Amino acid sequence: MIQPLDSVIVHTLTRVITPVIQLFALYVLIHGHDSPGGGFQAGTLFAASVILPIIAFGIQGSLSVLERRAIILGGIGILLFAGIGLLPLILGGEFLNYGKLPIPGMEASARRHWGILGIEIGVTITVAATAVSIYYSLRERGEGEEK
Repeated sequence: MIQPLDSVIVHTLTRVITPVIQLFALYVLIHGHDSPGGGFQAGTLFAASVILPIIAFGIQGSLSVLERRAIILGGIGILLFAGIGLLPLILGGEFLNYGKLPIPGMEASARRHWGILGIEIGVTITVAATAVSIYYSLRERGEGEEK
């Protein structure tokens, strides 16, 4: 079990900084295809916003359940990426050709915009889940060596 830190300063800063990190991660994700940033950067920020409270407050209960959820989320992110990428290929276009996405009532440029955003959401979910899963694995291994 991950033990909490006994510091009022760390607890207070974690409560204040965690939502700010998540909000900034959302900003990086949404503006990633128009400016520097994107799915990978947003995913690492989301992972940091999950890991920081774990370090500060500890975890009650089983790590295997949390790690399993992280792995499931990673799979969902990969399926989202692959689904958006393969759908145009199935419909006769090229892989990741978002202009061929079957979204009725939209021009090709709008379909590209939403396709890129969907891909980046998939990447964000996958990167965040993978980073959190790696943290759990390394933390468990480190706790096992101490005993």
